[in-house]
Amino acid sequence: MIDPEVLQRLGRTLAERKGASADSSYVASLYAKGTDAICKKVAEEAAETIMAAKDGDLRHIVYEVTDLWFHSMVLLSQFGLSVDDVLVEFRRREGISGIDEKAARG
Repeated sequence: MIDPEVLQRLGRTLAERKGASADSSYVASLYAKGTDAICKKVAEEAAETIMAAKDGDLRHIVYEVTDLWFHSMVLLSQFGLSVDDVLVEFRRREGISGIDEKAARG
């Protein structure tokens, strides 16, 4: 089960790193490189997740999804968003069919 607290703690750490020197941490260096670099990392991790799934290596899938979530959270933080924003959206969608939810977006 997902522990939202661990994600919220990570989110706070990511927010703290936004103002840090680029040479002080990996995350600070990503922020310094800007949105394009962060998006590239998200795409890279998504591709690695897909490849792990195609290989059927369960441990590798978990490892890559963790990287994907991490970098997605960096992207959220880049725009002043957090895991809480995503959790609110998950709660909003709960009990709504995917077909209906997508149709409502227009």
